[in-house]
Amino acid sequence: MNKWIQKYLDQLSVEGKSPRTIEGYRIDLQQFEEFLESDFAGCNVSDISALHIRGFLRWLSEKQDVNRTLSRKLSALSSWFKYLRIQGVITRDPMRKIRRPKYEKKLPKFFSEEEMRALLRIPDISSKFGLRNRAILELLYSCGLRLMELAGLRLSDIDRRKKLIRVIGKGSKQRLIPIGSLALQSLDEYLKVRPSFLQDYSSDKVFLTRSGRDFNSNQLRTILMRYIDLIAREKGYSPHTIRHSFATHLLAKGADIRAIQKMLGHANLDTTEVYTHLSLEDIMAAYEKGHPRSGE
Repeated sequence: MNKWIQKYLDQLSVEGKSPRTIEGYRIDLQQFEEFLESDFAGCNVSDISALHIRGFLRWLSEKQDVNRTLSRKLSALSSWFKYLRIQGVITRDPMRKIRRPKYEKKLPKFFSEEEMRALLRIPDISSKFGLRNRAILELLYSCGLRLMELAGLRLSDIDRRKKLIRVIGKGSKQRLIPIGSLALQSLDEYLKVRPSFLQDYSSDKVFLTRSGRDFNSNQLRTILMRYIDLIAREKGYSPHTIRHSFATHLLAKGADIRAIQKMLGHANLDTTEVYTHLSLEDIMAAYEKGHPRSGE
């Protein structure tokens, strides 16, 4: 079984799936293999049936995996069995008789506009680190980037004339995103001091660490949480909340959902539509604040 798991993961790599996606599938499929070895010793790939998969779901439930996690693991299995059928390893797909668990979509947390303004004012721009960190915050909010996308941003990805940035997202897919004037201004101010971060080994990544090396997502998260904790310590917010805020604020101001989908790099519109679940209070507040005739 392990052989066919590895062959499938190799195929995902050839198809250009991201290392993070492949690793997630590896964990899920190896967990299924672990279950079969424990409860159905000697079971071959061609012997796997809906019975085994239902047993796996019960086994996961006992481990207190939530429905969303179960659904993700079933997606990994479904894709794997489809691959096995194409390869002629199995003749029937055991997933056909499996119902996907239903789960409620969690509404994303987001900063209010006032909180975002406060967050963007926190970095001390009298230092080069403050200039860098403010540019990071401005770019995250202006463009709705993931931390890994911001960490991978190169100088050549910025088109100042067109006010666009090129981003490499999940699955190595590229997309162009508009960048706002204030974010561009903050970026320009940081780029003036960027040479002071450079070392002989520095790359052409836009944002560099104190030692002149490339950032990774965890390093960026550590820096940003220091600021976020100052204004939202009790709310459980994270740097990803800035991305949610980007989408929510655009939608509240009347932006087209499909345009937001493109900017966020979502493959499916369903993923973006979670931002449409704003409360009536949020919608009314946006209307009162934004509509020119709301006060009459």
